[in-house]
Amino acid sequence: MNIIGYARVSTRDQDPQYQEHALTAAGASKVFTDHGDSSRIRDRPRWVACLDYMRDGDTLLVHRLDRVSGEWHLFQLISELAERGINIRSLTEPEVDTTTPMGKAFYGIVAVFAQLRIDTIRENTMAGLAHARSQGRVGGRPTVMTPERLQAAVLLHQQGKNKTQIGKALGVSRMAVARALERSGT
Repeated sequence: MNIIGYARVSTRDQDPQYQEHALTAAGASKVFTDHGDSSRIRDRPRWVACLDYMRDGDTLLVHRLDRVSGEWHLFQLISELAERGINIRSLTEPEVDTTTPMGKAFYGIVAVFAQLRIDTIRENTMAGLAHARSQGRVGGRPTVMTPERLQAAVLLHQQGKNKTQIGKALGVSRMAVARALERSGT
């Protein structure tokens, strides 16, 4: 049963030494550190190495949970670690310590509220989109295929040009041409 530390700083200008020293002082036998990588990137080089290194019974020690993952993936990550038999402990968030019964209970409660937040955001987003559609508004980026370009695309298509050739002639992507021709029924 090892204590494995993980440290991360978001930019190359930052110094992770304070995290590394705190993790080592708290008992980490090995510390993996990523420099200049966002927590939203799941495949950070040293994070991947840390995950590969840890075994059943180990404890992942972090300075703060946001060093490991953004909030959207954090609870999934903790669940994945738990499935592998790996605990997680935060130095600055004492309630996050899955090595204790209270820490496991706290994690369960927080996970329920995090899922509620995700579901509520999704529900509100879907309701907003439905309302916008009922008002005749469609989201997304405006099409590059103006009526003039569409007319030219249809004419070029009738002349036997393929979608790539049409896109080059009109200065748009092949996919824009394909979608426009499909919508027009050509």
